[in-house]
Amino acid sequence: MIDQEKRVNGKVALISGAAQGVSGKVMGFGGASARLLTEHGASVMLGDIDVDNGEKTASEIREMGGKAEFIKLDVTLEHDWIEAVNKTIDIFGRLDILVSSAGTTAPGSVDETTVEMWNSQMDMHGKGCMLGIKHVIPQMRKNNSGSIINMSSTDGIVGGGFSASYAAAKGANRLLTKTAALQYASEGIRVNSLHPGELDTPLARSAMEDIVDNDPDFEDPRLNWIPLGRLGTAIDVANLVLYLASDESTYVTGSEFVIDGGMLAKGLPG
Repeated sequence: MIDQEKRVNGKVALISGAAQGVSGKVMGFGGASARLLTEHGASVMLGDIDVDNGEKTASEIREMGGKAEFIKLDVTLEHDWIEAVNKTIDIFGRLDILVSSAGTTAPGSVDETTVEMWNSQMDMHGKGCMLGIKHVIPQMRKNNSGSIINMSSTDGIVGGGFSASYAAAKGANRLLTKTAALQYASEGIRVNSLHPGELDTPLARSAMEDIVDNDPDFEDPRLNWIPLGRLGTAIDVANLVLYLASDESTYVTGSEFVIDGGMLAKGLPG
């Protein structure tokens, strides 16, 4: 029987994009997931390019009695992934969970998208997730089990008018997830994707600020799109991460989990 108080007790997680977990601030998916997983007994290696906030998040987790360390991780660089996996094994002795949640965006329609914008999004959300999977698989094979959780987006399912390069990269992330799920299922390694909709996170706030700066008369329409009538939060996503990281989801792989307050069920505005 699973201990509901410690749903991932003894497991070890590597989380990219995990710096935004400092208390008192709006949290990102990775930071909120790191906090929740440690509350449920996991040891966590936090990875991010934001060293200051990453170190603060890890320190706060330790102060609360959790087990957490930080490493600088640029997910687009293969040697950074190798070092992150090696450090995780050196400190915690195993690796059971990968949460790939690093992210950026690049607003613009197709004709507004530069090659640099396109490549940055594909590198972040496509190559970054591929490299994470590539380098955790050998460690998960040793356990004959593992859970890989890739952060995609509702834009990766239905497209998005906000950013052509972001939607395309998140779509690539989605199909990479399904392909990896099929390739490693026989080894007990599960791979799933999460697809958040409109949420209140540091990345979403930054994107909205860019829009407002370019259009002073802009009125945020997002609440009108969401049947539940509110923006989601990082903890809404972290709760699903916890489920997929735990042994409660051992029959779940190759699936996509939409977290959008009913937005896709309603249908996006034209």
